[in-house]
Amino acid sequence: MRCPFCGSLETQVKDSRPAEDNAAIRRRRLCPACGGRFTTYERVQLRDLVVLKSNGRRETFDRDKLERSIRIALQKRPIEPERIDQMISGIVRRLESMGETNIPSKTIGEIVMESLARIDTVAYVRFASVYKNFQAADDFDKFVSELRPPADSDDSKE
Repeated sequence: MRCPFCGSLETQVKDSRPAEDNAAIRRRRLCPACGGRFTTYERVQLRDLVVLKSNGRRETFDRDKLERSIRIALQKRPIEPERIDQMISGIVRRLESMGETNIPSKTIGEIVMESLARIDTVAYVRFASVYKNFQAADDFDKFVSELRPPADSDDSKE
């Protein structure tokens, strides 16, 4: 593994342990050349995924990009980092097990929204606002009103 600090190829593994609910291995590494310490993760990858963008472009699936967008949606929300990691791993496993190599970005977005809706409504709305490209406050209002349960007509009779 190349050292991210000095580029040396002679790094050493100092500690390995399971991570992400045993779906990955976390390795602490040391570079003897510069003394730098860093962490790597080893995960199973079932297949190479390609994202089909709405404009027709194709790009290699990037787990880190998915993770960044989810962490932005969950920023300052009371969700444990382990739960976020489990959710991301679950999304990736679900995408890999779909049997398709080419996955439309719309499918990925829908799966992420479904996952976020289960753990945090605020993060769900944040992600949806970017994913659905909200342009005005009315877009938020309409989306949030669809989340609210319908008013119970029995309450108005009392």
